[in-house]
Amino acid sequence: MFEDSLIESGGRLKTKRGATTTISFVLQALLVGVLVLLPLIFTEALPKQQLMTFLVAPPPPPPPPPPPAATPVRVVKQIQSDLVNGQLRTPTKIPQKVQMIKEEESPPPEMASGGVVGGVPGGVPGGQMGGVIGGIISSTPVAVPKVATPQRVRVSLGVSQGLLIKKVQPAYPPLARQARIQGTVLLQAEISKDGAIENLRLISGHPMLAPAAIEAVKQWRYKPYMLNGEPVAVETQVQVNFTLSGG
Repeated sequence: MFEDSLIESGGRLKTKRGATTTISFVLQALLVGVLVLLPLIFTEALPKQQLMTFLVAPPPPPPPPPPPAATPVRVVKQIQSDLVNGQLRTPTKIPQKVQMIKEEESPPPEMASGGVVGGVPGGVPGGQMGGVIGGIISSTPVAVPKVATPQRVRVSLGVSQGLLIKKVQPAYPPLARQARIQGTVLLQAEISKDGAIENLRLISGHPMLAPAAIEAVKQWRYKPYMLNGEPVAVETQVQVNFTLSGG
């Protein structure tokens, strides 16, 4: 009896479970269908802003920036010259018309403002050549100032040797000869207007040779040095050579 009751109860349970499943499936399908059809029937209930977002195409991208303004090109017009490096160049074509340059002729000298040749424009007839300044210069004798002659001039050793007219050879000092001393003695001297030696001073030379050189040069005589037609004193140098071969 227990088994029968289980079998019977099991059959009833299976029958009720299948019907319930079928009814549940049908109801769920109807609910899904209603949910799908409602937005299609009642479109005004949908959010318009979201619908416009979905339906409207996105805006186009912004246009690219305009290119920078180009720098205006300055056209330099070259003027062709007929001179190239200071020389007249050869023309590239023969001109159709050659213009002649006409120079205005100057009026004759006697007709130029009634004056004279070299006069000032607008002068009076019979005027002086060169204008007022020319008349003053031509009428007044000009005295050329005379340049003062210097009392003393400096000349080179070569110039003074050319003026020498009397030369006394110095006596070779015995001590210098025994010591085999030789060389040149250079003296600073002044030649007076009459050609005499004055103010001898030693510049260079051996001390044993200098006294003999000074004594000999004191006796030298020169021609007067003329400057602007007048004799002047001269400042120069005198050179005396001492050599053992010549002593």
